[in-house]
Amino acid sequence: MSKENNIKEKFKIALASTEKAISDDYLKKTLKNKKVSKDLNYFEIDTLNTKEEFIKYRAESDSRALLKKFSDEDILNLNYPRNSSCRSLYEFSEKIRCELLGSEMLRGTKLNFLENYENYLSKVKAEYVQNKEDVKISDAFEIYMLKNLFELKLSKNSEKILSFWDKDLKLAFDKYIQFFKENLNNQKKYNLKISEILKDMDLFDNSDETQNNADNQDNEQKSENNNDSQEQNSDQDQNSHEDQADSQGKDTEYDFTEHQLEENLVDTDSEKENSENLMQKMKSENSDLEYKIFTSKFDEIAKAENLENLDEIIKLRKNLDQQLVSFQDLITKLANKLQRQLLASQKRAWEFDLEEGLLDTSKLTRVIIDPYSSLSFKKEKDYEFKDTVVTLLIDNSGSMRGRPITIAALCADILSRTLERCSVKVEILGFTTKNWKGGQSREYWNRNKKPKSPGRLNDLRHIIYKSADIQWRISKNNLGLMLKEGLLKENIDGEAINWAFNRLKKRREERKILMVISDGAPVDDSTLSVNSGDFLEKHLKKTVKYIETKSDIEILAIGIGHDVSRYYSKAIKISDVQELGDVMIEQLSGLFINKNTIH
Repeated sequence: MSKENNIKEKFKIALASTEKAISDDYLKKTLKNKKVSKDLNYFEIDTLNTKEEFIKYRAESDSRALLKKFSDEDILNLNYPRNSSCRSLYEFSEKIRCELLGSEMLRGTKLNFLENYENYLSKVKAEYVQNKEDVKISDAFEIYMLKNLFELKLSKNSEKILSFWDKDLKLAFDKYIQFFKENLNNQKKYNLKISEILKDMDLFDNSDETQNNADNQDNEQKSENNNDSQEQNSDQDQNSHEDQADSQGKDTEYDFTEHQLEENLVDTDSEKENSENLMQKMKSENSDLEYKIFTSKFDEIAKAENLENLDEIIKLRKNLDQQLVSFQDLITKLANKLQRQLLASQKRAWEFDLEEGLLDTSKLTRVIIDPYSSLSFKKEKDYEFKDTVVTLLIDNSGSMRGRPITIAALCADILSRTLERCSVKVEILGFTTKNWKGGQSREYWNRNKKPKSPGRLNDLRHIIYKSADIQWRISKNNLGLMLKEGLLKENIDGEAINWAFNRLKKRREERKILMVISDGAPVDDSTLSVNSGDFLEKHLKKTVKYIETKSDIEILAIGIGHDVSRYYSKAIKISDVQELGDVMIEQLSGLFINKNTIH
């Protein structure tokens, strides 16, 4: 083991031991929840070259320990906000509460937090922030809490970030700051008050679900009024709903809870609105794009963790981990290769003729010739590596079942871990349909007298396995869901790419890369049976062409067993799924090297 790795391992052991000591009731809690871990040495340390990194890991370790010590999961869940937009704020406020309690208890822990947050605030970037829409409320809330509860002095950039939301946050929280400080030891009161404030804030509209239900009822009423016999139509509706319920039970094998439904509705509303805007723009620039959607009311955008219970997700993840064992040598080789290339592209030049630094031996000859010449020094130059986000959009159709989807999941896992170490954010998305043969959309079409050329006629299911801002270790279990029997159905690629593109477009990173993994043409029997045979293909081609020519997002595709170059300008075909990992690494490596070389 190298000296550097030896230091890292010793540091990890020290952190794990400290974490276990601080969270003195950790074992009791894990036994209660039946989630016993052999040890706490589960985190990764990428680099440990600076004092800032040393402080960061210590602060993160202390924070985890204090959450285990002071945060009661049952109380936390009791007051969990229903609105998905509020949840990150609620969770961060609980994190701050536990850290403040730990700061009162342990002086060293307090110093770790203060130094780490000061380092964080000093590095906040605001160059591209022009208005309120450019700032996430979660970022502003984090800065607000650090300023008011940790009483930290803000940097110029963090002040700018906060300024766009400061009025809203002050109005909602300022009068309760003293209440929070006095009730740090009372989690129930603290959590309840935070939850109430978030619920009452005008920034978070809680009427989404009500409005959706009302719209759906209005649409149903209109469709019924258009039919000749209201009584006959009512009977048909009742029968179709019964069949629909049976069909859903067989296909999805899970029940939505009220909490999950609300989350899906909130996400779906915003995504649909953005997709519709994108479609309108594409139509205006591509007048021959005649893509229709009969109804999108049954579509779903779901987070992977909401599609199955936790025990089943963990079981599927273990299955994926077993598959990883046989690829361990290949994984290590590929991951190291990509990491070396990425890190090399971030540091690749020297500054010369400096008064201090490393001695520039190439200039020693002039000192020998002229003893009065001064020594010359050099220093390695750090070029700013463009903030980058990569989206992996994976075809979750039935034809991917078996080895192809397993390899795709494995490679997504490998890339996510590797790119994260290189400060490249990764989002992992999947696309399929909720049902075979059209599902509720086709039933709705049948009840409306089967109009000709209805357009897309199936219920979409778009899945978020890992968001770009979520770390791999937090969402790694979700990737196992791809192995679930019954999840993989039809594939409507064009709309899925629109969705992934639109999510990328909203990101603030300078570089955005979309990698599509598919095994061929878009296929949906329900849609193609009532439209032209190339209906979905034409839409896919237009969508990809628009992204390639009208946007700054780089898109490339990997076809498993099929040539997809007729849809994508940058496309690779692999005949064996064994090649997928190597091809993904090679393609990404090529992109980064080409874009980051010095001219």
